[in-house]
Amino acid sequence: MGRRQQILTQVLGFDGFKADNRFERANGEPLPTTALPSELRGATLVLTVRRRWLPRCSGCGAVCRKVHDRLATRRWRDLAWAEHPVVIEYAPVRVRCRSCKATPVELVPWADRGQRQTKRLQHHLAVQSASMPISHVAALNGVDWDTVRRAEDAALHRWERTRPDGALFCVGVDEKYLGRRGRWPERFVTIVSNLDSGEPIWIGFGRSEETLKTWLSTLTKTDKAKIQTFAMDMFAAFANAVRADPDLQHVAIVHDPFHVMKRAGQAIDEVRREVLFRAGPELRALGRGKRWLFLKASDRLVDEERESIAALLRGNRRLMLAYTVKEQLRDVLREPTGERLAKGLRQLLRRISRKQNTPMRKLHDCLQNHFSAIVALGEHRPPTGRIEALNNNWETLVRRGRGYRDLTRMLRRLRFMTAHPLRQGGVKRFLALAATPLFPIAQAA
Repeated sequence: MGRRQQILTQVLGFDGFKADNRFERANGEPLPTTALPSELRGATLVLTVRRRWLPRCSGCGAVCRKVHDRLATRRWRDLAWAEHPVVIEYAPVRVRCRSCKATPVELVPWADRGQRQTKRLQHHLAVQSASMPISHVAALNGVDWDTVRRAEDAALHRWERTRPDGALFCVGVDEKYLGRRGRWPERFVTIVSNLDSGEPIWIGFGRSEETLKTWLSTLTKTDKAKIQTFAMDMFAAFANAVRADPDLQHVAIVHDPFHVMKRAGQAIDEVRREVLFRAGPELRALGRGKRWLFLKASDRLVDEERESIAALLRGNRRLMLAYTVKEQLRDVLREPTGERLAKGLRQLLRRISRKQNTPMRKLHDCLQNHFSAIVALGEHRPPTGRIEALNNNWETLVRRGRGYRDLTRMLRRLRFMTAHPLRQGGVKRFLALAATPLFPIAQAA
């Protein structure tokens, strides 16, 4: 090989092949080798690749000495270089494999079967799509929207094959709202996640008992025997689906403390409306703009906010009771053991058992009905915050994508955002997957 051809072969980066080059215009017309650099600006760089070693079977990876058929020249789009779109041009052969007794197309290390983009281009497009809308990625790289979508799916599928299949011990269940628009058959979806890793593992339309049973039907008895806890909100349908399964009777149902405090926040908000906004214009003016002070945790209030809310609480006993109950419930949910949490919850229930305060009575009945699931929080302490952490990633995806038609692809992107392999140097490992062949490519005579 000449010096120029050797440099191109080294830049190509795949053993067993050598490369040459030419430039083409957008219409496919070749440009002369004597053209000035200014005349080549924006032209397509075509890397013409030839094989030096024996071909390999794309099905089993075995070295094949016999060629069954020679195919037409194919092209794969590669990463652009110095304003030049780059394509790899190669004429593959159909091999006759003695190992798997088939005649597949030979293995090419730069692309997967059926793909017309190189793996390294697909991984770069996936990295860009992690923080940009697909339409922006397509415009930046000069490809169409569907090419970016298929490239991202291929890269994420390649990444998923490197992920370990860990056992499922702690399950999180939550529903997400799809919005008012669109042609979805349901307005909600149910997402099941592995709380040990925080990654979603299943998504389905609806938020009914039958929806969760659909996922439970995909598990074996061995899988169900390993599950220890189900963390969920206070929606009865999810708990009923778990309790109705005879193989999950050993599982503890744990309520997310976020939703427990949400019920307490709704109760104090109703008391605030009755005391301040329904008692006349003077109290309404006094309480206007103070809603988030009542919902905010007391240990996060600054001095000015603490003085403002203290002035409001001194003027009404019902409001004082509701606020102190909310803060007491917050402290109870932080108890380290189930025994102490149950004791504190019983004291709280006795305090709000009076019948004349309707919002507090509703809170009392809610806590009483879900007493065992709240106490289980102190016994098991699952990382329930990861359930709500999915909300941020979900909202980001929906807002960036402006809607999705494929829930499977939505789940794949949500898992990728949750695992976030691009942090702390992980982007290099993710891009390195594009250079890893499916089978080891060893030199053949």
